[in-house]
Order: sequence, then C-alpha cells, then structure tokens
Amino acid sequence: MQKTVIIGSKNPTKTQAVRNVFPEWELSSLEVPSKVSAQPFSDEETRIGAVNRAKACAAGSADAIGIGLEGGVMYVDDTLFLCNWGALAAADGTLYTASGARIALPKEIEKALKTAGELSMVMDVYTKKENVRSHEGAIGIFTNNLISRESMFTHVVQLLKGQYDFAGQK
Repeated sequence: MQKTVIIGSKNPTKTQAVRNVFPEWELSSLEVPSKVSAQPFSDEETRIGAVNRAKACAAGSADAIGIGLEGGVMYVDDTLFLCNWGALAAADGTLYTASGARIALPKEIEKALKTAGELSMVMDVYTKKENVRSHEGAIGIFTNNLISRESMFTHVVQLLKGQYDFAGQK
C-alpha cells in the first residue's frame, strides 16, 4: 500500500523539502492556516503554527501523515534570529516536532520588519527580487546560498522522519 504524506503548504521550498525526505511516498499539499500571525515572532508561536498545519493535514485521514513547516523570527537577548519549526502528525494522533538552523538577522532587517510586518516582504525589498520565500529564503541570502530555505526545511523534515521511524521500530 502506498504511504501518503500531506504537507500544509503550497510553497515550493517546503514541498520539495518533504519530497527530498519522503521520495517513495505519495505527496500532496494543501494550503492550510497556521492559526498564528503571518509573521510569527517567537519560537513558541512558530512551533504552534507548524503543529496547527500538521494536525490540519492529518485530520480526517486514517492512513496519511501530516507535515507542517513554519518559518519565524525570535529574540535572543536583543538580537533577532531567523527560526523554523516542523511538526509531523501521525495517523494515530502522535505528534513529533523539531526545529532547525538559526541565524542572527541584521539590525536593518529587524527595523524594516517592525514596520513591514512580514519577513518575506522585507526580503523582497532588501534583495530587489520577487518571492524570495519561494526560492533561497532569508537563510540563503544571509549565508551566501550555502544553506537554502529548502535545505534548512529538509533538515527539519529529516528530524521529524527520524523520530517517526524510530517510534515505529519500538
């Protein structure tokens, strides 16, 4: 029987990250609400957004797993960091969560974010590009493309799948 994974986003970097880790699984994507701010401003809010997306995808499916991926920002002391979270909701209701890379954002990005409201808009203006969030992401810009948004989320999905596979072996 073909296993199915449903991701709570149509963003190509997120769907490709799931495809990278679940290549043999049937993949579908749904645009589901995170039920948090358009720009999460804490680790907790970012994690909750990922959990909400994963649960929404798994709801009503007896054999599929749901995956939610959420990007946000969070403060450590007086420095704003990029953060990201993922959640995997199994068909039996078990929930796995994981977080990935963090990188300090330049002060000029922090200032712009306070007025613009969403990092994707700030990054488009900052880079003079369109739709950075669907390509390299802020992480790609600030690491000179050594880490892309896709690879960052791939790592988070690997952490999720590892937990899910481990639990299945017990």
